Amino acid sequence: MIAVRAAESKKASEVRVLDLRDVSTFTDFFVICSGANARQIQAICDEVELELKRDGELPLGIEGYDKADWVLADYGDFIVHIFSPAAREFYGLERLWRQAKDVKLPETAGA
Repeated sequence: MIAVRAAESKKASEVRVLDLRDVSTFTDFFVICSGANARQIQAICDEVELELKRDGELPLGIEGYDKADWVLADYGDFIVHIFSPAAREFYGLERLWRQAKDVKLPETAGA
């Protein structure tokens, strides 16, 4: 998935993809990751947006970019969530959507 690879290229941590197709009607997947600070979170968002734009995908909306504690980029079929560690723990999307299936991600080329 392009968004996952773009996030990983900017050193996003704890990258997970949740399959929501059986539990949600508003989107099919969540891409969830963390950045260490506001600058990294914004860099991850920028890279995801750039790589998806190259593939012809434009976001329906991006929220939280300026504060960069939790950035949400909505691409319709999937939503990219980029959290600070504290915000990720506080909001607990993985816990809230625990009935969603984890998508196994292939190992990165550098791993």
